[in-house]
Amino acid sequence: MPWRSWFVISLRRWLAFCLAAVLLVACGRASAPPRQQLIASVRFDPKTFNYALNEESPNVFGLLYEGLVHVNGFDGSLEPGLAESWQISPDRLQVIFQLRPDLRWSDGQPLTAADVDFTYNRIYFNPKVPTGARDILRIDQDLPTVRAAGDRQVIVQTPRPFAPLLRNMALPILPQHALATSLEQTDSQGNPAFLSTWGTETDPKQIIVNGPFRLQRYQPGQRIIFERNPYFYQRDRDGSPLPKIDRLVWQIVENSDTQLLQFRSGDLDVLEPIQPGDFSLLKREEQRGNFTIYSGGPEPLTVYLTFNLNQGRRKGKPLVDPIKSAWFNDVRFRQAIAYAIDRPAIVDTAYRGLGVVVNSLIIPQSPFYLSPEEGLPVYNFNQQKAEALLKEAGFQTDAEGQLRDRQGNPVRFTVITNAENPVRVAMGARIKGDLARLGIQVDFTPIAFSSVIDRLSNQLDWEGLILGLTSNIEPNSGANVWNPQGSLHLFNQQPSESQAPIEGQQVAPWEAEIYRLFVAAAQELNDDRRKEIYGQAQRLAQQYLPFIYLVNRQQIAAVRNTVTPIQFSELGGALWNTEFVSVSADD
Repeated sequence: MPWRSWFVISLRRWLAFCLAAVLLVACGRASAPPRQQLIASVRFDPKTFNYALNEESPNVFGLLYEGLVHVNGFDGSLEPGLAESWQISPDRLQVIFQLRPDLRWSDGQPLTAADVDFTYNRIYFNPKVPTGARDILRIDQDLPTVRAAGDRQVIVQTPRPFAPLLRNMALPILPQHALATSLEQTDSQGNPAFLSTWGTETDPKQIIVNGPFRLQRYQPGQRIIFERNPYFYQRDRDGSPLPKIDRLVWQIVENSDTQLLQFRSGDLDVLEPIQPGDFSLLKREEQRGNFTIYSGGPEPLTVYLTFNLNQGRRKGKPLVDPIKSAWFNDVRFRQAIAYAIDRPAIVDTAYRGLGVVVNSLIIPQSPFYLSPEEGLPVYNFNQQKAEALLKEAGFQTDAEGQLRDRQGNPVRFTVITNAENPVRVAMGARIKGDLARLGIQVDFTPIAFSSVIDRLSNQLDWEGLILGLTSNIEPNSGANVWNPQGSLHLFNQQPSESQAPIEGQQVAPWEAEIYRLFVAAAQELNDDRRKEIYGQAQRLAQQYLPFIYLVNRQQIAAVRNTVTPIQFSELGGALWNTEFVSVSADD
């Protein structure tokens, strides 16, 4: 080989070696691999960062907190959470939980059994704290006792058998050292300062959590940024800390069309749920856009039309116009409305065929669900039956086609829903048209979700409503919907302690009986017998129709292929296992 060629080759090798050495030094100086970030979207700003006061779903708390047990989002099974183990007494009246060693809050402070004792006794069981958690823990009129026994042991005792007890121990544990003072201080009305603690104006760094993520920043109307909680207890199979990603961003995008545009342009890693009208478009772009569409059964949700059955008065004024209240409280009127709604047509139009008709207060994924084949009453579209029921109840149609009651009053009422949900808006338009064929005039009025919540929870001043309630496989999670004193007993809502009282409110016998059945089913430990009791509750609810169940969408999500692993579930969706998810570079 000529010496010049040999010299050039040697020089190239030496330069390559030097370059490699420089790169190794640079890599060695790097303190960590590039940060991983996952970007998803939500429709609404959060209303609170205080779990005990939350009434919304979706919400931030599944990312921020853990309970004594953890519910697997794939199949609904129970797993150890903050408690590494538990023992159930032979009489099923006591559970002893053993906490994991060295648990810590997101500020590094120790998490002990005292925090569990504090959470249940000072917050969830506190009558001055209006929390839905208390409703699902109630055994008839009693509550379990929860006490710390040392730093790592918690003893939970029930006065009677309570089948949902263990699953309910998934309720988040809150930090005593951060919240105790707010429960001791009161305002001029005697309400604890806790009721105004950790609102959305709070500096996120002051909010102490124990889950996989902690709040880093909240920009109203723009985004919520979560960062990895370095003190989260859970580890991957190889012993590495979880979560795998450093940051999770929820973009706040109220408009579904804007969400779609952001996903298609690559600004979002996940689009969930997919609006039915967007499914075909995204399916065509799936390969080119380097994402996958996942689909399953119906979402764990019940979508319904309900009427305000509250017959009470506030400051001498009826909550509902007495003329309309008489219609709404006649079961024949509600049954006629149910028969008049063409729900399969709603599936075809609002859901583009990607939905199912709903008939029960319990979701089909639950072992306690009663199907129509098992005797659940259903209201298939039948305008003749609707007309016959209305005639039986004294309604008549005049020469102009307007339905009128016995006194000649035209049947006209308002139905509201959240304007940000285009599918519910489409449902409402369809229902308005269906009822118009009976001569009923529906003033369908989509309004902001925050206004819907205010009307339901505070003013109690509304007539008809289209909304949804999330659920899970344990029916008792909805006990606060059926308890006449419950925080989500929407169709006949009691005011909270801080609100003006209601005079003359009535609870119907069937209303009380449904809740009695819920109480009985919760105290029954045999699952076959529990299904029988819940079956009675489902039949009764379908007979008296406090909720007219409509249709539900199929669970569908689009996720970029750079996000792995995805274990899609109709219970938990695409990101139920966010702490295990990692994000790779796009090809």
